[in-house]
Amino acid sequence: MIVRDLYRFLEHSRDYTELRTQRNYSQQIAIVDGNLVRNEKSEQSGVSARVRNNGSWGFASATDIDDESIEEVINLASENARVLGSKIQKDWKEFSRFSDSIDKDLSTSKPKKSQEDLMNFLHRIDKYIIENCEDVISRTVFFNTLDMEKYVVTSQKASAHTLTPRTFVYISLKIEKNGEVTGLGGTIGGPYQFEDGFENTEKVFEKVDYVYKHLLNKVDGVFAKAGIHDVILDADLSGILAHEAIGHTTEGDFVLGGSVAGDYVGKKVASELITLVDFANKALDIDCPVPIFIDDEGVTAEDVFIIEDGILTNFMHSRDTAQKLNAKPLGNGRAYNFNDEPLVRMRNTAILPGSSKLEDMIASIDDGYYLIQSSNGQADSTSEFMFGVTLGYEIKNGKLGKAIKDTTISGIAFEMLQTISMVSDDMVWSCAGMCGKKQSIPVGMGGPAVKCKVNIGGR
Repeated sequence: MIVRDLYRFLEHSRDYTELRTQRNYSQQIAIVDGNLVRNEKSEQSGVSARVRNNGSWGFASATDIDDESIEEVINLASENARVLGSKIQKDWKEFSRFSDSIDKDLSTSKPKKSQEDLMNFLHRIDKYIIENCEDVISRTVFFNTLDMEKYVVTSQKASAHTLTPRTFVYISLKIEKNGEVTGLGGTIGGPYQFEDGFENTEKVFEKVDYVYKHLLNKVDGVFAKAGIHDVILDADLSGILAHEAIGHTTEGDFVLGGSVAGDYVGKKVASELITLVDFANKALDIDCPVPIFIDDEGVTAEDVFIIEDGILTNFMHSRDTAQKLNAKPLGNGRAYNFNDEPLVRMRNTAILPGSSKLEDMIASIDDGYYLIQSSNGQADSTSEFMFGVTLGYEIKNGKLGKAIKDTTISGIAFEMLQTISMVSDDMVWSCAGMCGKKQSIPVGMGGPAVKCKVNIGGR
């Protein structure tokens, strides 16, 4: 536990100050073809302080969490802020006040499993693959967990103690046929510790069966035809699109840096069927993969409606960017480690469900593709994107056809969103997203399936 009585260190703060103690604990285990190739545990903990003077920030951190270290980082941060504030003239004003408090410990109340229990769990999965997945030439079972515990206080009297866990298991299978190796993977997990999310292996076995079934189809699959096609992007792909191609362009620091989204606020950027939200901690009464209640700047977290009925309405902000753009911060100031400063970061970004049934969406396409799973993605500040697609199917005369080989999709997101004509009535979250903007940090991505037109790379 890193929770301490931190308020007493801020009693005499003359400048706005944030103080944070934090502990990140992670574990990774990888079994490849029955062999243990990774078994790592890591822990990073410490304290940091951030002080604002004349609009300039000072920051300092230390690995020790004792009274002397805490006082030292506050003094160093204060001195850094005063030096910068005396040399750099800025137009600035006092921050709006946030003084809420919260204590959210999402760790398990069950007895912790031993390392032996965990290894046995993973070896049972590996054994299941051997016994049920014929012709697989390579198999990987990967386990990853991350517990982030933080205690944040500010000179405005905001405070937050949170422990947010995340655990997932990733399965990867490969088959060789006619000299060609084809692979496919799948992830299962969520915002919980191992004891709460994996009481038995059954749901992991179901994921293995799912991956193997689609892998067999993919082995005998065809290459997609290059060009612009009618497609259905399933939740995995609509989620990464929402995050990479739209979300980043609407982060306040990117907007200030010249993102194309800065020119579109109040304008139609998507079909009227599209409402895109960066959720704080709940979406449609369901807990989000990365719940944020009070961010690392002490700001109470609220949902950010980025696009409403096709109109770009809002950006995500830190305290600084909100003040510069005359907006209200809603809890997007996040830091990954104790020695990282908070940045404008997404939390759980998704398109809201519509009213269409997936089967009706498929039936509406004479010649196109149903794209289910992505390998990776990238986008820039113009909203131009390119994503890898590892699982998909042809659609012929309103019915699913053959599986397709690995391909890519690309385009300009704000143009592609205009082509969306159907949105499914369900919502699915990805549990294992990590965003690499300067600091790698957990994020949630998801949504419904959407029907649109997009450029497919083909062979």
